[in-house]
Amino acid sequence: MLKDFEFYLFLVFLITMLIMLANKIKVAYPVLLVLTGLVISFIPGVPPIKIEPELLFIIFLPPLLYEAAWSTSWKELWRWRRIIFSFAFVVVFFTALSVAVFANYFIPGFSLALGFLLGGIVSPPDAVSAGAILKFVKVPKRLASILEGESLLNDASSLIIFRFAMIAAATGQFVWHEAAGSFVWMCFGGLGIGLCIAYVFLKMHKILPTDANIDILLTFIAPFSMYLAAEQLHASGVLAVVTGGLFLSYRSHDFLSSASRIRTVTVWESFCFLLNGIVFMLIGLDLPEIVSGLGDTDIYTAIGYGIAVTVVLIIVRILAGYGALITTLIMRNFITVADPQSPGWQTPLIIGWTGMRGVVSLAAALSIPLTLDDGSPFPQRNMILFITFIVILLTLLLQGLTLPFLLKRFPPVDRDFIRSAKEIDYDILNNLAKVAIDKIRSDYADKVESFPALKDQLQKYENQLSSSEIILNYEEYRRIYIDILDTQRNWLINKNREELLLDENIIRKHLRLLDLQEERLNMKG
Repeated sequence: MLKDFEFYLFLVFLITMLIMLANKIKVAYPVLLVLTGLVISFIPGVPPIKIEPELLFIIFLPPLLYEAAWSTSWKELWRWRRIIFSFAFVVVFFTALSVAVFANYFIPGFSLALGFLLGGIVSPPDAVSAGAILKFVKVPKRLASILEGESLLNDASSLIIFRFAMIAAATGQFVWHEAAGSFVWMCFGGLGIGLCIAYVFLKMHKILPTDANIDILLTFIAPFSMYLAAEQLHASGVLAVVTGGLFLSYRSHDFLSSASRIRTVTVWESFCFLLNGIVFMLIGLDLPEIVSGLGDTDIYTAIGYGIAVTVVLIIVRILAGYGALITTLIMRNFITVADPQSPGWQTPLIIGWTGMRGVVSLAAALSIPLTLDDGSPFPQRNMILFITFIVILLTLLLQGLTLPFLLKRFPPVDRDFIRSAKEIDYDILNNLAKVAIDKIRSDYADKVESFPALKDQLQKYENQLSSSEIILNYEEYRRIYIDILDTQRNWLINKNREELLLDENIIRKHLRLLDLQEERLNMKG
């Protein structure tokens, strides 16, 4: 690998340039990266790229899932839990079933078990692709929350289907009661293992004499520990990482200092930015190996199968979107739903169109063994791998490039946030100032006259001005100011928990601003 170091270094540089270009021309960067990888793969002399599925599953998947869990709003996840769980589990299963039936009837040599194997591989939409595209268009917060929540869980459900289908395809047997027991253990075992390991890391952060650098290192160790522990115990490593990440994210203000929170977010964003770029570039670069595996199979026939499977996936997901809408409208008379109003016909269409496939599908296809236990070739492995690649390519190009147009042409109705972000910002700043003023007047009234800086700060709060211009000279004033910031932080956290329709991204922005103010105080000290 060292002999090709210059090539890999060039790829990292190229990925950076392409992402900047994608941001400039308002195109989702996964599309550009995959296309560029395809072009590079045809250049003579380019080192052959062979993607190891273990590398994707162990090195790439845990940190990407962990970072996504940290950036996901638990409040929004819980609010939209019914539709998120239905898309992450029920819709994934029916998608896999639809692909299995189609493959069994229309693709020669595909049994129902092999069809389920293909369905489990291509059923989960890719979170990174949808997230990259949604950055460039305005969508209702509820829609973004549903897509983010679904993407955290659908990988787990699809990999569970994949694992059972692999056993059935390899052995020709499928014992339902054993599969049901394994499914329960994989789900609940993954959840339990993730929570237990997350709790251990929370205690380590709180008990050990850590600093910002040590905290960052511990956050890097955590997702791999959760994933490997769960997989060793035959539970779902994906669910373990997602559950543990959500737990630690929700409790982050209990065990991380402001400096640790600021630096951790910055480091993780840069790290996952690089990982995502590498993954999508590798997808394009892997084309020669995938095509060579077809052997004597007619490539145009294989492309046709890939197109047909892609059409099935798109249709099933769109139908699922409208099915979820109809179910919600019916069930609102019997159970409490997040919003009893109809979201309009546009929302299910947009949800249905955000089904781009990506790295998890490719890694699952590549992990199919070359041979069975008796030494014979694994049936239809090369065809499954090629169809998976076509599905990834088509969904990225077709849906990825047209989704922004679709959102502009048929914008979903936003029923949650009537006020603009600026109005909410102004309201929060006013309330934070009131909280600080109340804190000073109730707990530090006797200090106001003896500390001119504190008196000046009180005046600034009363005028709703920023405190960033204050020059801090007194250690006691610094301690008081940090106490005020803690009170403001608690108010924000409580407000976020109490107000269901408040955009958590705005709350997180103000929490980060408070962390920056506290870090500045610590630097002055």
